Amino acid sequence: MKPVDPKAVTEIAVRADADWLQAHWMPYTGNREFKSNPRLMVAAEGAYFTDADGRHIFDGLSGLWCTGLGHRRPELIEAVSRQMSTLDFMPPFQFGHPQSFALANRMQSFLPNGLSHVFFTGSGSEAADTSLKMARAYWRAKGKGSKTRFIGREKGYHGVNFGGISVGGIVGNRKLFGQAVESDHLPHTQLTQNAFSRGMPQQGAELADELLRLINLHDASNIAAVIVEPFSGSAGVVVPPQGYLQRLRDICDQHDILLIFDEVITGFGRCGAWTGAEAFGVTPDILNCAKQITNGVQPLGAVVVKPEIYDTFMHADAPHYLVEFPHGYTYSAHPVACAAALATLDLLEQEQATARVNALAPYFEQKVHALRGCRHLTDIRNFGLAAGFTLAPAPGEPAKRPYQVGMAMWKQGFYVRYANDTVQLAPPFISTEAEIDRLVDALGEAFNALDP
Repeated sequence: MKPVDPKAVTEIAVRADADWLQAHWMPYTGNREFKSNPRLMVAAEGAYFTDADGRHIFDGLSGLWCTGLGHRRPELIEAVSRQMSTLDFMPPFQFGHPQSFALANRMQSFLPNGLSHVFFTGSGSEAADTSLKMARAYWRAKGKGSKTRFIGREKGYHGVNFGGISVGGIVGNRKLFGQAVESDHLPHTQLTQNAFSRGMPQQGAELADELLRLINLHDASNIAAVIVEPFSGSAGVVVPPQGYLQRLRDICDQHDILLIFDEVITGFGRCGAWTGAEAFGVTPDILNCAKQITNGVQPLGAVVVKPEIYDTFMHADAPHYLVEFPHGYTYSAHPVACAAALATLDLLEQEQATARVNALAPYFEQKVHALRGCRHLTDIRNFGLAAGFTLAPAPGEPAKRPYQVGMAMWKQGFYVRYANDTVQLAPPFISTEAEIDRLVDALGEAFNALDP
């Protein structure tokens, strides 16, 4: 692909001077490093970004796990533009619009049987905190108000709000802010003996029984819900062992505990199924989603629950005009976001996204595991179109090598995610085998270029 003139694709002057960059305090970014070495994207199309120098950058993480259909899809541009020209915003409290109801009904064909009522949010973080509040409120409505504690999992990520970081299990997301919601954590399932497993590891299902220990410690009468990702994304694609999620489901059923799946990353195609619940054959009581539901073009999240949870609130002994669940956001069910989601779901279905993922996943798996033996690489994990690589830490600097790999990939024209001790890949569903070749081969070169 030929380089692009940045001036031709953006109306905003491209600047990289220190004074201009200082005003923006960037999220999840080493601001000092970035502002000394800015990496600015000015356009995107298909599976590629265009940077401020006019280079084409392959999008090796589908944005942030959310642009599986590729960038700048005309169908989504048209849907968003049409909606903005008719109803650009409306207050979501006590009033509605047709798009939200259409989307809630449309989503049912993508979700496991038994999940039917949709509460919209503006993001995955908002969805996570909403699901926790729902779980607590549900038990209070059932006369079991002591059920307030949550069980998360080490290496779990559930957004950045106080509920999410409390149940999450990534140290860097917790250490600066303290504990806000009473919670405990299951051990993670990234076992040394499962290193370099392809797909679901064979060992480790027994780790689900750690939930029994936590039940013995806290008592089931005090536990509202267990919240896990079907596979962990931000921690570097930690895939559940065979039978693990089903065992969690069984224990929760036996002890009257809700099971929440955070599917912000795994939902809508990444697993080769519409949901991780479908891919792994386990249905939760509550399912959180975001990201791929709009292909990244508009912020939107959702919490989907079983009828029994919804009905518990609707059957409250109170006047019908009172609010049953006092919670929501200004941008809940934003009409433009709903229009984007409806168009995205149409595209996912029309282009047979899950079939494309399933067709490409074996090739992707073969390529990423061919990197075994690269310098400092201690583990490779994969599922669907997602892969995580763990690097042995540099002495005293555990995050240094992933950063070095990320920067080396950037120089070669590839965007990948690096965080903590991992590098992560999640190529778009529309990727070709040739693009997978170039992405993974460049990654192998970056690993082997690390200092011994």
